[in-house]
Amino acid sequence: MKMMKQMSVIACGLAMVASSLVAHAEGDKAKVAQRLNDASAVISQIMATPDKAIPSSILAGASCVVVIPSYKKAAFVVGGQYGQGVATCRTASGKWSAPVCVQMAGGSFGFQIGGQATDLVMIAMNDQGLQDMLKNKFKLGADAAASAGPVGRNAAAGTDWKLNAQFLTYSRSKGLFAGINLDGTVVSQNQDDTRALYGADVPFDTILKGSQVTPAEARPFVRTVARYFVVAKNQ
Repeated sequence: MKMMKQMSVIACGLAMVASSLVAHAEGDKAKVAQRLNDASAVISQIMATPDKAIPSSILAGASCVVVIPSYKKAAFVVGGQYGQGVATCRTASGKWSAPVCVQMAGGSFGFQIGGQATDLVMIAMNDQGLQDMLKNKFKLGADAAASAGPVGRNAAAGTDWKLNAQFLTYSRSKGLFAGINLDGTVVSQNQDDTRALYGADVPFDTILKGSQVTPAEARPFVRTVARYFVVAKNQ
């Protein structure tokens, strides 16, 4: 009888742990879903003002798009930067892949006091940029050349980024949208969020190459990217 009671207690304990784990996983997935919705909103809001948005030539030539809603930058003598977001790449078929969950982290030194939250958009502009994305982890400015991107519907982009930049980087703070220097920032896969979204440790390149079905929570984000990052018919 005593043994049965002990087994019953253990069974109840295991059930409570399992229930807690399920609730935690659902909570994490909800956070990722919200981040995907925020990323969609960032793109839509940026493109709502064509004269100050990403130029059409860049939209058409993009290989990958990374969006970090509310990238945090705080500084007091030593500055630190950190943000979480999502990314998708154009596959061999021309469609956009299911998104990967990414994180960006960097640091800066100097006598700084202040803080701000900024939306970031990073665009891979060539095959080398795509290959960097597939690596899972790389540093802008060291492993991959990055340049502040031009803005405006008919912006006459300079030749520097066309010749050298694998990534174009943009920021939006307080309604203003402009290119930004992110040298020294490390981009890597957010494995915890990947597990939350896909239910497993799906490899970074498996997702970005288009071999993973897009989850329902991510479809609005992928549709938003596909809506704006379109290759012109005459190209």
